[in-house]
Amino acid sequence: MPRKNYSLESILDLNSSNIWGADMHELAELWKQEKDEEGFSSSEEKLLNVIRLAFDVFHFNEADEREAAKYKTDEYALLERTEAKKGMAAIRKRTIRQITDLSYENIKHITAATLLELIDRNFGGGWDSISLAIKDIIETGFDISTTTLPASRLRAKGGVYERKIEDGYDVLEIAKGTWVEAIFAKKKEPQEKLRLISDSDYDEEGNRRHVEHDDEEEDDRDHDEETNEDDTFYESYTPEAAAKDVDEELAEL
Repeated sequence: MPRKNYSLESILDLNSSNIWGADMHELAELWKQEKDEEGFSSSEEKLLNVIRLAFDVFHFNEADEREAAKYKTDEYALLERTEAKKGMAAIRKRTIRQITDLSYENIKHITAATLLELIDRNFGGGWDSISLAIKDIIETGFDISTTTLPASRLRAKGGVYERKIEDGYDVLEIAKGTWVEAIFAKKKEPQEKLRLISDSDYDEEGNRRHVEHDDEEEDDRDHDEETNEDDTFYESYTPEAAAKDVDEELAEL
């Protein structure tokens, strides 16, 4: 039977970044293919910890028919543990149902439309009703700006609303009496890491020295790549939140 075109080549490639795009059936198939490989048992708990970032994980005894019946449905995919005494694990993709479900990890894997839907469900209070902690999470993954104007002026030609839409922002409108708060959201582009270059890499005239072959630099780069692929679910990174746009139209009122 041909293997489906999944995003991962191996279950061992799983990390805190690619887990969010993984399908539960993909994980179950890859797990089954590699479960009996030598050394897999030593990676089993680590893999389950990564899976827990984006999936609910339930353990059950397959011999208990009543318990097993709860998980042997289309809602779950099953992972057989390497040790029989540990039973089976059932996994189900965790749904982001409310704004408090957002984290520094999953914020990078939702769309602007989904984000605005979550904000709209937050009791309709608008941007200011969101806690600072959640705002910080949101602004690591999205450019956010807001404006509050009379409903009759919100979509004025050449105004903030029109410019934001042209720039690719999604918008959520929240009515506040005869005024409307517009929340604009646009996904941030992934930022490349800057590599610092030592002063010794430059000559007296400020030109960078030509290096035909630098084994140490290649070794460092290889080490960095290995480090990035390993244990990434233990790390967290919180860049500064982006500053909001100034609402030019408020000044005209």
